[in-house]
Amino acid sequence: MTERERFVKTLRREPVPGRVPTFELEFYLTMEALGRVHPSHRRYGQWKQMSAREQALHLRDMAEVFVGFARKYGHSAIHVNAAPGGTETKIRVLEYIREMSGDEFALLVYCDPTFSIPGGGNMMEFSERLYEDSEGLHKEAQLRTMSVLCETEWIAKTGLIDGVCMCSDYCFNTNPFFSREMFAEYIAPYLKQAIGACRDMGLCTIKHTDGNIMPIIDMMAECGPDAIHSLDPQGGVDLAAVSRDWGGKVALCGNVNCALLQTGTLEECDADIRRALRDGMARGAGYVFCTSNCAYTGLPLERYERMNRIWREEGVYA
Repeated sequence: MTERERFVKTLRREPVPGRVPTFELEFYLTMEALGRVHPSHRRYGQWKQMSAREQALHLRDMAEVFVGFARKYGHSAIHVNAAPGGTETKIRVLEYIREMSGDEFALLVYCDPTFSIPGGGNMMEFSERLYEDSEGLHKEAQLRTMSVLCETEWIAKTGLIDGVCMCSDYCFNTNPFFSREMFAEYIAPYLKQAIGACRDMGLCTIKHTDGNIMPIIDMMAECGPDAIHSLDPQGGVDLAAVSRDWGGKVALCGNVNCALLQTGTLEECDADIRRALRDGMARGAGYVFCTSNCAYTGLPLERYERMNRIWREEGVYA
């Protein structure tokens, strides 16, 4: 069974032999790990001036980085989150990855049309619209949904991808930005529509949001994603409780505490890694081991590799 097959089965909550699958939504530590700049950190300001040959070399190099860290750390899936030039170049990166690795990894791309927590620059304006411009927000939400799904369908028709990551953030560490009423009106219908459309394309769906999802986790699960990521302990998410209450309906990804991974003692770090493995694997299926956010810039590589080593040694189904 390939890692690709094991990952897809896990998202479907089917048991897999051996180690619990792992991946990262983003893995930015490529300079330390591979001596290569991560694709999303590069500057392609002269992309349109490059020759076709130079563009192809850049895209192949990006694919090598994605495959390189996935192989080094035993990831079962790769989320292709960066490509200059739009959808066509993203497809070429995916083609290069498949050329290099065959069916070794599940390949994922971004697909999330739903509103997320607005940035500081437009938070007041967006908040006002929630109360004063319902019609306009619904029109915008539907246009976003159709646009994102059009791109996803274009990629899906190539047969290169297995699923999508839906990465709009809804929650702070203390509580969701959207009330349950607002979530039901402005988020859930479009999230459900996008998930259903992706399923019709034959794709798995992973819904990501950081923070305290507990007040809305039932609404997220009812939208029908295959998995929820990142189950953030810094937002008070208890993996054991979520697995007990929702593990039969949706696969679970994450929960290793990034704060402890970065700044905790080695003892705290190790204990938290083992806790996530224990609680996530308790059902015997439907869990993907990973951080509660991503392997972000500034996270000590030695801590990530410590986490990876414990997973290799102890994250094995009996």
